[in-house]
Amino acid sequence: MSVADDKPPFLGFGLGLRTPHYRDIIDGAPPVDWFEIISENYMIAGGRPLANLDRVRERWPIVMHGVSLSIASTDPLDMDYLAGLKALAERVRPQWISDHLCWTGVHGINLHDLLPVPFTEEALNHVCDRVARVQDFLGRRIAIENASSYVSFAASEMTEWDFMRELAERADCWLLVDINNIYVSAFNHDFDALTYLDAMPAERVVQFHLAGHSNNRTHIIDTHDHDVPGDVWDLYRAALRRFGAVSTMIERDDDIPPLQTLIDELQIARDIAAEELRLPEPLS
Repeated sequence: MSVADDKPPFLGFGLGLRTPHYRDIIDGAPPVDWFEIISENYMIAGGRPLANLDRVRERWPIVMHGVSLSIASTDPLDMDYLAGLKALAERVRPQWISDHLCWTGVHGINLHDLLPVPFTEEALNHVCDRVARVQDFLGRRIAIENASSYVSFAASEMTEWDFMRELAERADCWLLVDINNIYVSAFNHDFDALTYLDAMPAERVVQFHLAGHSNNRTHIIDTHDHDVPGDVWDLYRAALRRFGAVSTMIERDDDIPPLQTLIDELQIARDIAAEELRLPEPLS
């Protein structure tokens, strides 16, 4: 079976499942096609978060998105973490599982940040090996997301987009293309965001992230606490023309507005996709 034949389905337009919205989601029928969860928030033995998640997943497809896989770390893979991730996946049965190209700590210490990677052949081989081992353990492909960055390494031997493309091919994994992160990094490092998009292998791209950021004039910080700005919407248009219909969601992790505000913003993504791709009406 080819990669294209095995590619997950187009889910439509989703949101991140956030605690302030539980009641509106569970008691209502919001026009959202799917939800993405932060995996670590549900890697627990029981309690209300899992009970709420069970109710949501009865009605909507779920995608699992992690922040602690630390795929680029030089520490050994955390097998306890992977066991918890696998157990959650068996319970939730997500459409796919994703995490970031980054490291989050070393010497057993989690710094709770998505730290950048030098784009070298040595690092690429290291990350490919770890992705392959994670996929073997989970029994499925995972999706790796491009992270925002604020510094670059003098030792880098290739561009970020070349690194991501080679990672997807060599490790046989999917890609989660974060449109906002590309925009942020392109601004911070003065590269062409369209060049980045054009380098991504379309058959590997299973998801888009859209988000807002904090523009400090000399640099941009990926804060996920603002509406999606116009320049990111423009880049989303270019991504749709490059990749076609890709499952799309809006991330909001701070200064979280009412659910309806995010639904209204998600409608902008629907409208843009309908205009660019002539998509059918939203899923019922």
